[in-house]
Amino acid sequence: MDRRNFLGTAFFGATGLAFSSVWSQQSSPNLGTPTPAAPGFRRMKLGAMEVVAINDGVVRRPLGQEFVTNAPLEQVKALLASQGLPTDYVDVPYTPFLVVSGNRRFLFDTGFADNGPPTTGRLRANMEAAGFKLEDVTDVVISHYHGDHINGLRAKDGSLVYPRAKVHVPAPEHAFWMDEARMEAAPPAAKGAFQNARRVFGSLSAEQLVRFEPGAEIAPGITASAAFGHTPGMCIFNVRSGGQSFNYVADVTNIPSLFARSPDWAVVFDMDPNMARVTRRRVFDSMVKERALTGGFHFPFPAFGTMETADGGYQFRPVA
Repeated sequence: MDRRNFLGTAFFGATGLAFSSVWSQQSSPNLGTPTPAAPGFRRMKLGAMEVVAINDGVVRRPLGQEFVTNAPLEQVKALLASQGLPTDYVDVPYTPFLVVSGNRRFLFDTGFADNGPPTTGRLRANMEAAGFKLEDVTDVVISHYHGDHINGLRAKDGSLVYPRAKVHVPAPEHAFWMDEARMEAAPPAAKGAFQNARRVFGSLSAEQLVRFEPGAEIAPGITASAAFGHTPGMCIFNVRSGGQSFNYVADVTNIPSLFARSPDWAVVFDMDPNMARVTRRRVFDSMVKERALTGGFHFPFPAFGTMETADGGYQFRPVA
């Protein structure tokens, strides 16, 4: 993939919307308020490790024609209705995962901290309810640079939320968003995404910021894999211990009831929809074959489960 050519139609069209308005969108009064997860954490043993899903909140957004870019709204609503889900809005949860391995605590993606909508920013309280403090996090692992995954690294005042943590980032993703020429070439509506990456990562020291390549082992039992398409350098992660496996798939699918069930559909936030589609099928085919525990950032809480085939696509089955 030529990342210098990645700023194509999808980026200019969808990404402007994605970064300029999505996190400020609140539900219309007639849509109600989404119910927060209670409790907001779920623990799973994985060999000698533990994986903890920790919810940062949920946003309810009206379902419009723009959300699925390559399918009629009536078809999108019909798929939701067939699963007994509302058709006038979608609830988008945000769930980072904490992996406990020996004396290290790896947080995969960060949510919003105090930078997001009022129904987000619950990660700290839910982490403390699960028995962890912010200072316990030794490593933050970033899947990609969309704001809901990185903004929680810093509070609104600029301070680091996880002061002891090294921050691990995909090298190709970092190179894309930190490229000055690419930022200058971006349309005005998209420049904010580049500027936000600089706000979050720009002042980190060389010791704090650790770049990794897809395929690298970040730590014993934790391996990154390329999952390009949603963004130019997004990675997913496999965690193994004691013969057991957990896969964190980040934003390979945004809402499973839509984009896993119809994996060829494109969410407005996919920067290269065609590449994202290929990645989605490849990753979920692998998850089905492995029958491994799988978690996603936007999966319905508790965000743990397995993937199965269903009607030409895939079905997420949450753990009981």
